[in-house]
Amino acid sequence: MSETPEKLPTRQFPPYVPKKGEEYMSDRQRAHFRKILETLKAELMRDIERTVHTMQDEATVFADPNDRASQETDIAIELRNRDRERKLIKKIEDTIALIDSGDYGYCNGCGVEIGIKRLEARPTASLCIDCKTLEEVREKQVAK
Repeated sequence: MSETPEKLPTRQFPPYVPKKGEEYMSDRQRAHFRKILETLKAELMRDIERTVHTMQDEATVFADPNDRASQETDIAIELRNRDRERKLIKKIEDTIALIDSGDYGYCNGCGVEIGIKRLEARPTASLCIDCKTLEEVREKQVAK
């Protein structure tokens, strides 16, 4: 899978174009991002459900150790992917709660507007681009 799950909704939803003089994070904007997030969550839930059914249907015990090892590797990769998706679903739910509370679209680090374009690219973004860049620099410094 070459795309990250968060890139899926951008193909389904046209970019949000604010009206002239429209206030940042207006009801219309919040509704737009809520729809994107709810659609993404539903897609992820369907993927998880499909994986569970597929794994139940394909539960075959292979006599050949190579086939068995290959199957176990495939299952491990699939479970890792589903775990990432489960974490993303939690993040989506937290983001929807921010929409409900009126705090969506503002940086958790400095409080400034994250920006419509950044939120279009990453609807669950909680940091403005400056704070995110700073966080990444710090992570690199710690890793060295």
